[in-house]
Amino acid sequence: MKTGLFFGSFNPIHTGHLVIANYMASFTDLKEVWLVVSPHNPLKNKSNLTNMYDRLEMARLATENADHLKVSDIEFGLPQPSYTIDTLTYLSEKYPGKEFALIMGADNLVSFKKWKNYEVLLKNYQIYVYPRPGIDLSEWQGHPSLIITETPQMDISSTFIRRGIKEGKNVQFLVPDNVLSFMDSKNMYR
Repeated sequence: MKTGLFFGSFNPIHTGHLVIANYMASFTDLKEVWLVVSPHNPLKNKSNLTNMYDRLEMARLATENADHLKVSDIEFGLPQPSYTIDTLTYLSEKYPGKEFALIMGADNLVSFKKWKNYEVLLKNYQIYVYPRPGIDLSEWQGHPSLIITETPQMDISSTFIRRGIKEGKNVQFLVPDNVLSFMDSKNMYR
């Protein structure tokens, strides 16, 4: 069974994340997608991150009715910041019967050569890439490890949602209702 790993801060998880995860699990040869909540992405500022357990709970709430989508806290027990290669090595040892693949946005592919051991990732794993507006992938066209998908594009970001909440805007439909309720109950991002 081929499992797609969709890493992210999910700060907060939003409709765009869910569309991507569902597309990958439903329109590609991936049988399931794990949303891997990253405690700290080495390429992002940790001070902007909400508590990792709240981000994990929001991801669980968002996917509770989707059997093909799972939420993983695997990186919570690994050294931080989290490097994809280390997580994949750990998961491959823990689940020897599973074939893992990476899911990433075209915007991440642009900086991919800055990733720790990116050559090993390219050699040992398939990478399913979803398009992002204005990102040119010609440098990567035809690479045997990359699968460029036709995932629907939604220009929504967690940053946009956090800013909207802080400014008192209505972000309904950008995040699932149960996630919105959770954020309201904890007075998050205000």
